[in-house]
Amino acid sequence: MPYSPVPARRSLLKLLAASPAVSALGGIATAAPAHAAAAGPTAPGIVKALPAEHFTVRGTNAEARFDAFADTGYLTPADRFFVRNHTSTPVLDARDWRLTLWGDGLHGRRPVHLTYGQLRDLPSVTRTALIECAGNGRSFYTGQQGEAVSGTAWTLGAVGAARWRGVRLADVLRRAGLARDAVAVQPRGLDAPYVSGGVDHGRVRRPLPIAKALDDVILAYEMNGEPLPYDHGHPVRLVVPSWIGIASVKWLGDIEVSTRPLASPWSTDWYRLFGEAHPEGGSAPLGRQVLKSGYQLPSGATLEAGRVHRLTGRAWSALAPVRKVEVSTDGGAHWRPAQLHDAPRRDGWVRWSAPWRPHRAGRVTLLSRTTDAAGNTQPERAVHNTQGYLFGAVVRHPVTVA
Repeated sequence: MPYSPVPARRSLLKLLAASPAVSALGGIATAAPAHAAAAGPTAPGIVKALPAEHFTVRGTNAEARFDAFADTGYLTPADRFFVRNHTSTPVLDARDWRLTLWGDGLHGRRPVHLTYGQLRDLPSVTRTALIECAGNGRSFYTGQQGEAVSGTAWTLGAVGAARWRGVRLADVLRRAGLARDAVAVQPRGLDAPYVSGGVDHGRVRRPLPIAKALDDVILAYEMNGEPLPYDHGHPVRLVVPSWIGIASVKWLGDIEVSTRPLASPWSTDWYRLFGEAHPEGGSAPLGRQVLKSGYQLPSGATLEAGRVHRLTGRAWSALAPVRKVEVSTDGGAHWRPAQLHDAPRRDGWVRWSAPWRPHRAGRVTLLSRTTDAAGNTQPERAVHNTQGYLFGAVVRHPVTVA
């Protein structure tokens, strides 16, 4: 479906029925992201600055340093938020942005177009939610479990929490004329087509079942109270709470609405589980993330013996609110509860702490594990898959006591 910059008047009137009057493009509709880097990108395809104390550059991506979260609050500042790009960040002007909804899942099957100003005139919602790459923790399959995997070697920093403001996808779909027999939607981004192995896979897109689309998904235009930064989807992105990050398509350009299941390379070739432990041909396309926890402490840090250290970290689960966090300072021989510093809630994480007075010099392995309200607990090992998705095992964190 080609992208059309011209609104269809009849469809647009239908979309905006029962909503506030449409404003002219100006003021907030033309606002620029607050975190654009005037000096240009500091890594291939990424606009914002990536200081080494906050990020590790991994190809076209930037992983946040998990230990650097120790001096942030519950929300991850936009300038500390990880970047996952398939190609490079497009610098788009909100004044030129249009969203096209199309497909046989709309009444009349006629495309509906929406400008940035019109989107901002619709009733808004605000949701605090994590976004986490499906490959977060991938490096531990090899580093801890000795298993080969492909893909970006993330540690734990491909995750962040933000307060997102936007419009419910359900509202946009219904006002666009959602048909009763629609079963799937497929959002697509406006970044450059992804080419791998000489194959052009087109722009990033991934289907969502209609039940999830109508549940808690939003079309976000603000992040932590500011217009979305370029690297995080300006001017509009999808936010799909609890699901793997690829579902939260950035730089949203169009949404196909269909009466039949949809697919893309991001649901067939990638973001499924392949390997000996999984069905031949792979698992079903991935949806929810898993549960994790980690120390906000550099790997290999040196701690002084004989004094009390306040160990801190974060824990989260996409399956249910966190119920408890336990820590071990002797490689897993003994466990004790950590103190939680946030009220556990759906789609979020909790900050935790535990005191520790090491008595002997030497190397020590620190562990932490999350248990959620549904009874899920981090295992000692994660089930291997060849692309290294959904690592949810306890992470072994080495330190030296001196």
